Amino acid sequence: MYIDTALTPQEVADILKISKSTVYELIRRKEINSYRVGKKVRVDLKDVEAYKNKTKNIKTISNDFTNTSGIMTSNTVFQSKDTLEKYSFVISGQDAILDILCRYLACYEEGMRALRSYEGSYNGIYALYCGKVQAATAHMWDGETKEYNVPYIKKMLPGTPAVIIRLVGRMTGFYVAKGNPKRIKDWNDFRRQDITMINREKGSGTRILLDEHLRQMNILGNQIKGYSRECVSHLAVASIVARGGADLGMGNEKSCSQVDGVDFVPIKEEKYDMVIKKEDINKPSTKAIMDILSSEEFRMEIQGIGGYNISEMGKIIAET
Repeated sequence: MYIDTALTPQEVADILKISKSTVYELIRRKEINSYRVGKKVRVDLKDVEAYKNKTKNIKTISNDFTNTSGIMTSNTVFQSKDTLEKYSFVISGQDAILDILCRYLACYEEGMRALRSYEGSYNGIYALYCGKVQAATAHMWDGETKEYNVPYIKKMLPGTPAVIIRLVGRMTGFYVAKGNPKRIKDWNDFRRQDITMINREKGSGTRILLDEHLRQMNILGNQIKGYSRECVSHLAVASIVARGGADLGMGNEKSCSQVDGVDFVPIKEEKYDMVIKKEDINKPSTKAIMDILSSEEFRMEIQGIGGYNISEMGKIIAET
């Protein structure tokens, strides 16, 4: 849960999985209650929940539920079976490079519109197992093997052969206040009693990385101040650290760079991969993804954003 109930427009956007501009439009149309603190707009968490409950019965496609790349999200509800079949390819994951991938898919040959499901790694892989998505991304670190993703995929997709495709490497680490006043530097700082953290939600790759390290260090979550408080995105974590709501959070470097008042302490490069069922490897959608990942144009666009290691992009790193 969030530390308090007063949310910024960006935090509302993170919760609803929409763009910040869409939040402002919803506020302008008085579909979400808001108020001002000086020149700053704030929204209470209870009003976000009220908006979510109010819109659960929507039956038609609405542009309100598209992100800044114009890609439909999993919040879109379809009225007809024909429409659902037309947009039946779903990619699970939260990284912004998936928005770019969806844009390239829309331009590929005859074009393919892909839905986005903004789930964390664990829930995304489970959705793949259940057949709710056709591709899932993950960055889950296993403390026993020191590997990313492969050990989890073998266990989470029983009887389901899968292909694991490398997308990018991303630097992950600690979010701390500007200037790092608490001198936070490594995992041992979680033992300190003067540190308050803000956590990611269960099932996210960042949460798994933290919990695996805590397990190896024999540290229980309830021994850490703020461990039970959760946010659903890197940006929300960084925002809370920036405004003094916590001393320490975790996330990737790219997201941290978008928030003023936060410094980044690098810990390790994580591997961000895409998982597809082997039975789907020869389908046009998978072929399109593989072609795009190996294309110079896509690789250069991702490299130009900064913060990503593209050296293994498109490589099949394992088959289970």
